[in-house]
Amino acid sequence: MTNAAMQLKNVKKRIGKKEIIKGLSFDIKKGEVFGFLGPNGAGKTTTIRMMVGLMSITEGEILIQGKSIKTNFKEAIQEVGGIVENPELYPFMSGWQNLKHFARMIPNIKEERIKEVISLVGLEKAIHEKAGRYSLGMRQRLGIAQALLHNPSILILDEPTNGLDPAGIREIRQYIRNLAEKEQVSVIVSSHLLSEIELMCDRIGVIKNGSLIAIQDIKEESQNNEQITVVKLVATPLEQAVNILKNDYPNITQKENHLLLEVVREEIPAILKLLLNQDIAVYEVETMRTTLEDKFFDLIGENVIE
Repeated sequence: MTNAAMQLKNVKKRIGKKEIIKGLSFDIKKGEVFGFLGPNGAGKTTTIRMMVGLMSITEGEILIQGKSIKTNFKEAIQEVGGIVENPELYPFMSGWQNLKHFARMIPNIKEERIKEVISLVGLEKAIHEKAGRYSLGMRQRLGIAQALLHNPSILILDEPTNGLDPAGIREIRQYIRNLAEKEQVSVIVSSHLLSEIELMCDRIGVIKNGSLIAIQDIKEESQNNEQITVVKLVATPLEQAVNILKNDYPNITQKENHLLLEVVREEIPAILKLLLNQDIAVYEVETMRTTLEDKFFDLIGENVIE
């Protein structure tokens, strides 16, 4: 598949007799941000470790730009940059010195490329300060710059917003989106912050107990107006409004000062017209979109670790 930057084909991992990863198969497209979700112990980090060659694959295959991690590791791994957990930096060295040091480990990295990645992550002002003085967000950005030095086509980030404040999370989210859209880098993001994943990613894969249980296209989902949506209506008299609607909308719920009903989006104008024609005063209408968090808990259930 020419549009795939990475392909997982029936990937399994056994440790002793226990099968930890149970036949994962999915593709990561070029230039997309792919969210990798799952409860603790689901197998996210194990899968990421196999993707970057830190852990062997028991069975199956991982292809990076068509190159096998198993049989052509050196060429395959050149396509990958990554931060698994926290970026390792030298605190007594400046950001620039850190990048120069890492660049020496990679053949043919010129100074222009170092300047380019600094600009990509927006660290121009702080690059000559000691990394030990960096905020968490700045350290994450320097880590991403380090991972991008060799021009990878895939960037793997395990919990990139871990420990960041809301402003830092927003910054990292913007840089990740920027990389995917402007540099056509495929970014794989593992995270437990569902609201962030929803804002950051094009697609998500949900893993539970070592198995892939769903792949969701976030953009497609948000553009789909035919989906059922929950509508909140503040109206008076409320009980009368419920009586008018309950035959056609049995999923109606009356709360203290409003009602909730499940409808297809296109039905909302007709509902309002019906209420107004019956002299019901409608003060507020709000569509409450189902969040990724709701879908996530629907998929994994309440008892997430078995």
